Amino acid sequence: MRYLTGEPHQLPGSRNTLADYQARNFMFKVEQGVATLTLNRPLRKNPLTFDSYAELRELFRALAYADDVKAIVITGAGDNFCSGGDVHDIIGPLTKLDMSGLLAFTRMTGDVVKAMRACPQPVVAAIDGICAGAGALLALASDIRYGTARSKAAFLFARVGLAGCDMGACALLPRVIGQGRASELLYTGRSLGGEEAERWGFYNRLCAPETLLADAQAFAASLAQGPTFAHSMTKRMLQQEWNMGVDEAVEAEAQAQAICMMSNDFHRAYHAFVTKQKPVFEGD
Repeated sequence: MRYLTGEPHQLPGSRNTLADYQARNFMFKVEQGVATLTLNRPLRKNPLTFDSYAELRELFRALAYADDVKAIVITGAGDNFCSGGDVHDIIGPLTKLDMSGLLAFTRMTGDVVKAMRACPQPVVAAIDGICAGAGALLALASDIRYGTARSKAAFLFARVGLAGCDMGACALLPRVIGQGRASELLYTGRSLGGEEAERWGFYNRLCAPETLLADAQAFAASLAQGPTFAHSMTKRMLQQEWNMGVDEAVEAEAQAQAICMMSNDFHRAYHAFVTKQKPVFEGD
């Protein structure tokens, strides 16, 4: 089981471009700087398998070096986002693994979240229908979440006899919706409806189902047209400052912003302002 040992999968093509990458376990395309990743098993509500976990991990690691991708959208085919780990392809086999195999699996799934948080591009999740278990963690690990009123997000680990501390949920969810609300969801495993999810701050925006993906892609495109080097710095600092005190964070931001002030995009913005034009950012 190569996906459990941590042995990397070799992604085809140049490590600096992913436009020609042919995904094995989902759909993937790059258009004008925006990569759209679509979980594509709609008849079963887009569940994850051992192989799709492993490919997601390696793809997000490769995205850190992809010059042609400036923003990412992750979504699900059909009317659902992701129902979590496949009951037949994952849950059943897990009951037969020993502790070493189980730990290799849980570390691999956690590595997907680590790779999503570490890749420099903003990740926008477009969520319709079911968003459950590991699917809810893919949404949570994203930077921005667009949802629909009919969607249902559930961290349902407690409902199958597991702890809510899966793939970083106990670290990430309280930071998004607050400790008390996160505790309720992780203890009960109940579904969070779309309107409630927006009120709680889990969703940045609610969209009509028929425009959800286009809305998410349009937002991602706006980020891709912006100062992408600066965006990557913002994402890095949002991640790193979780473990900093205020004084340390202020100093880290001083250093980060000084680096951004050396960028060509910063100078482009100044000259555009002086000439009363809109800056055209190039990400350097």
